[in-house]
Amino acid sequence: MFKLCPKCGNEWKSQDALLDDAEVELIGYQAHFEELTAGLLMFNHSCGTTFSVQVEEFSNLKTGPIFTERATGTESCPGHCNHKNNLEPCPAQCECAYVRDMLQVIKGKLPGTTS
Repeated sequence: MFKLCPKCGNEWKSQDALLDDAEVELIGYQAHFEELTAGLLMFNHSCGTTFSVQVEEFSNLKTGPIFTERATGTESCPGHCNHKNNLEPCPAQCECAYVRDMLQVIKGKLPGTTS
């Protein structure tokens, strides 16, 4: 099993099952700046609950380049990661772009997520 809804008990048996569910919406991202894959992606389910999944569970969706330098707090950083409900792509060539890229892929796959 990939994820269990903490409220209604709905089971998503795989990542694809979660991403294909029209009753799931990606609503936010809580960054973990020390270890990017430990950050949390937040979702709403139609039963009225919000649940999270660690970023590392979606690491296979990474499509763009992986930058090794952190731009957080620099002039080139727009600060998207500091706002949990900002899911927009980031133009900075930053280590954090890893997650921002995955967010775009997830948004494109989830039928319930609005752009």
